[in-house]
Amino acid sequence: MGKHHLQSKRHSLIDVAINCELGLSRRLFEICDGTFFPSLHHEMSAIVGCFNKRAQKLLQVHLSSGFKKYFTWIKWKLVKGNHVAMVEEGKELVTYAMINAIAIRKILKKYDKIHYSKQGQAFKSQAQSMHTEILQSPWLCELIAFHINLKETKKDMRNLAGFFEECLVNFDGGKPSLSFSLFDSAKLDIDLTCSICLDTVFDVVSLTCSHIFCHMCACSASSVTIVDGLKAADPKAKCPLCREEGVFEGAVHLEELNILLSRSCPDYWTERLQTERRERVRQAKEYWESHCRALSGV
Repeated sequence: MGKHHLQSKRHSLIDVAINCELGLSRRLFEICDGTFFPSLHHEMSAIVGCFNKRAQKLLQVHLSSGFKKYFTWIKWKLVKGNHVAMVEEGKELVTYAMINAIAIRKILKKYDKIHYSKQGQAFKSQAQSMHTEILQSPWLCELIAFHINLKETKKDMRNLAGFFEECLVNFDGGKPSLSFSLFDSAKLDIDLTCSICLDTVFDVVSLTCSHIFCHMCACSASSVTIVDGLKAADPKAKCPLCREEGVFEGAVHLEELNILLSRSCPDYWTERLQTERRERVRQAKEYWESHCRALSGV
C-alpha cells in the first residue's frame, strides 16, 4: 500500500469522524422533540460497531499465521511484512475513536449548558451502562497492547511514532495497569487486576459489559467448567462487578494483552500457566468421568 493511499485513507476516516461531530452539533440547536438522545445513541452504537469491526480485523492480521496470514494480507491489499501499514491502520482507528469520544463529550456538555439541564450527563451514564461509550471497548485495550507488542518485536518499528504519546504497562505498588496518554492530553488507566482472584489477569477475557477477568475465574463465576466454556454460561449469570446479566456468552479473549503480559511478567506467567494446566486437567478428567458414568448408568 502506497504512502499516498494510506494518507488519503486516514484523512477520509478522520473526515467521517469530524463530519459526524458537526452533524451532531447542529442538532443541539434543533427543537428538542424527544428524538435527540435516541438518535444520538443510535449513532454512538454505529461508531462503536465500526471501530470494533475494524480493530478486530487489524488484530486478526497481526495474530494470524501461515497461509491464513498470507491470504489475510492479500485480502487487505497489504504488502507481506509491511508492518508500517499496520501501524498506520492502528493510528486511524485510535484517531477515529478519540475524535468521536471527545465530540460526544462536548456535545453532551453543550446540551446541558443550552438547556440548563443534567440530561446530557445522565445520558452519558446511560451510554456507559449500555456499552456505547467507545472508550469502554475491549478492542481499544487490545490496540494498545498491539502497539506495545509491535514496537518491542519489530526493530523497524521502535523509532516510528506510535498511537499514543505514552503507552506502557505499570506494576507500581504491585497493582498492574495499562496506562496511555491521548493526543488531547487526557490520560487513562486500565486496571489489569482480576477482581475475582485479586491477581494480575491471566488468559484474559473481556465480558460484554467490558469488565476483564481471568478466563478460569470467569468460568468459575458463571458456574461452567473450562471444558464447557463461557458460551455454556446461563444467560442469567451476572458479572461479578456490575451485576449485569447475560455478559458471559459473548466474551472475547484479549490475545494481544495476553502476549504483552506474558512478556512483562514472565516468571508470574510461567507459574500461573503451570497452575492453570493442572486445574484444566483436573476439570477435564472430572468432566469425562461424569459423562462416562452417565452413559454407563452408574
